[in-house]
This record gives sequence, C-alpha cells and structure tokens, in this order.
Amino acid sequence: MIMKITIDFTKSAQENADYFYSRSKKLAQKRLGAEQAIKQLERRLKAASAVVKTAKPPAIKAIAKEWYEKFHWFFTSERMLVIGGRDAQQNEMLNSRHFDDKDLFFHANIFGASVVILKNGADAGMESREEAAQFAACYSSAWKEGQPVVDVYAMRRSQVSKSTSKGSISSGSFLLTGEREWHRGIQLSLVLSVAGGRLSVMPEKAFYKLKESGAQPSVYVLAKQGNMKKSDAAKKIASALQFHDIDSIMQQLPPGSFKIS
Repeated sequence: MIMKITIDFTKSAQENADYFYSRSKKLAQKRLGAEQAIKQLERRLKAASAVVKTAKPPAIKAIAKEWYEKFHWFFTSERMLVIGGRDAQQNEMLNSRHFDDKDLFFHANIFGASVVILKNGADAGMESREEAAQFAACYSSAWKEGQPVVDVYAMRRSQVSKSTSKGSISSGSFLLTGEREWHRGIQLSLVLSVAGGRLSVMPEKAFYKLKESGAQPSVYVLAKQGNMKKSDAAKKIASALQFHDIDSIMQQLPPGSFKIS
C-alpha cells in the first residue's frame, strides 16, 4: 500500500517529522478509544441478550370457573341460576345430579332440546320462568330448523323420572307425569356480551330486563336465526365484543344459522 505524504517546504525536515509523529499519536489514540468503545458496546449487547433469553413471559392469570360454567348458563333478572345441557350426556347429568326438589325443569316442546333447570324455580317469579323458557327454546332443534317460535313447558322434580314399571328409559329420554306449566310461542333470540373477562350468553328477555336497571354492559350483540354460518357468526361476535376466544363462542351458540346485530 502506497501512502502519500504532503511535505510543508516552509518547515525544516525535523519540523515536518515532528508534525507527522504528533498526528500519528493522535490517530492511534482515537483508534484505541474506538476499539474500547466497540468492546464495551459488545459487552452490553451480550448482557442484554442474556437477559432476554432468561426472561420468562408474563403469566396469564386464568379466570377461575364456577361449576355451572361447563353447561349453558345464565342468571335471570331476579338473579336466579339457570343451567342447560350442551348434549345428551349433560342432559342426563343435569337430571341426575343438579335437579333438586325446589327446581323447575324446562324443555321445548320439540324433539331434540336441551334440558334446562331453573334452580329454586319453585320460588321464582314469572319473569324468571319466562326467561328460562326462552333459554330452553333457543337451545332446541327449533333454532336449526328455522322455527322462529316454539312452545316450552316446565315441570317439578316429582314429575320427571328415568324409570317406569318396565325399567329404565333410554338415555336422553324422561318420563313426564302430571300437569305442565306452558309458555306458548316463545321467540328464539340470545344476547352475548362480555363481563369480567367472561362471555355471557342469555335470553333476550333477561338481558333487556337487566339493562333497564343498568346491570348490563353497553357493548353486546343480538343473535337470531338467519343465513350466516355458525363459524362466521362466531367470528363476527368475537370482533364486535373484542373477545377472541372463538371456540368458547362456538360452544355457547346453538346449532343452526344466525343473524347478528
């Protein structure tokens, strides 16, 4: 490598030599400082990288679930618990484990429907009974079949049995005796909202009754029968409510097609 040096002829050879010697020392010091700065920066980057590798992602606190949340459920405008089976197995479980003497049994008057239990329903007012009836209507095959209204009946514990004189009844069937409490022409409509990180699904009757008292969130969606596929409806609901657990929404919607507003 050839280096060009400019000589100042107004100065002596010694003066030129002293100038270039002084300049080389300054450049050497700058180079040393730069090398030290690079090494220090490398040490800092290495330390920061180690912190990133060892840092644990923040734990997501799971919301503790109540026993009834494995079923379809809601609380009436009178704050009474209603639970419904998601399938035939849960219908059987509700009857055998969660249907007590003071409860009421609700069922849509159509083949293929959820068993719905209004806890302490014998003491419930008509509002809670009508809300439970609408809940039972929504979780029946009437939704999938596009039937906009359906009759629903209610019965007491003593009127619902799994056995006859000839033996036990097959799974999903019940022996019903005595007079039924009828709720005629029940419309199918559900309201979905989010409160405390939980997805809430309830019949329209209960939601608007609670909303009048200011006990419901301002953001909600109304689900009725329509032409939208269940999966598309779940995505639209998730977007509207900013609740991105689409699987939970799918589990809470009845089979069929939807209109979301």
